[in-house]
Amino acid sequence: MTTTALPSAARPRARRGGTRMRRRIAPYLFVLPFVAIFLAFSVYPLIFTARLSFTNWHGAGAAEWVGWDNYTYLLGSPAFWSSLGNSAVLWLLIVPIQIVLAVIVAVLLDSAKLRLRGMYRVAFIVPFVTPLVAVAQIWVVLFDQDHGAVNALLGLVGIPDVGWLTTSAWAKPTLALLFLWKTTGFIVIILLSGLQSIDRSMYEAADLDGASPIRQLWSITVPLLRRTIMFAVVLQTLAVFQMFAEPFVVTQGGPYNSTTTAGYYLYNHITRADLGTGAANSFLLVILVMILSLFFVRMLRAKD
Repeated sequence: MTTTALPSAARPRARRGGTRMRRRIAPYLFVLPFVAIFLAFSVYPLIFTARLSFTNWHGAGAAEWVGWDNYTYLLGSPAFWSSLGNSAVLWLLIVPIQIVLAVIVAVLLDSAKLRLRGMYRVAFIVPFVTPLVAVAQIWVVLFDQDHGAVNALLGLVGIPDVGWLTTSAWAKPTLALLFLWKTTGFIVIILLSGLQSIDRSMYEAADLDGASPIRQLWSITVPLLRRTIMFAVVLQTLAVFQMFAEPFVVTQGGPYNSTTTAGYYLYNHITRADLGTGAANSFLLVILVMILSLFFVRMLRAKD
């Protein structure tokens, strides 16, 4: 039995062909773990939730197909619209104030004249990395009507006790203050990254023209930070409408459901094992946040 050896010129050609094939396949192999994780933990749960939103299922047994009943129930439920209204009020109390405050703080921290800038930056990010449940428990202690430190300080100047967590008028501002304290440092860091991309020569030219710091802030910093600011607005809009831990720990949705946010109302369906309605509720929230995000992006394009 005889064997025929490949010509010497054909063997390097075969090796080159194999090398090219490996180079073509290598990028797909590198991204394969991410694609697999994304499909398993993002795409599949999304498809499962979408299907679940059209059923009546309580976590056991076969799911009963009910069509659009879950959506019509939610859209006709005063409690659902009340939760959206509470989230909208919290958005008004949080996002505009937070963006203005974060821009001012970021500009101050970016100033070359400020000493110990690194220490201040760390101080602002510490609340964000602190566990939320621990912060919420501290808030409960601080704002307790009878024994809280806040009312004790107000009593020193003759102001009577305020029901921060027990009255509808003050519960939302107290939650908003907690959210502001917890997340403003994170928005400051985002805006600081945007400030690094602004050409310093523009400020030097403004100084030569006699522009005041406030004028520079309004005419240079804010316009050039517009995209970063809009990103922060979209990010915080999503966070506010998903807010759950704050009302869960601090107010339990009260008093009189005044702090039952959209995220907390969604949790109520889970505690009742009404998973079909909960899935429909989550999809309505996704659609709402998507519409708001597109609105903000549209505003940005209009400015551009």
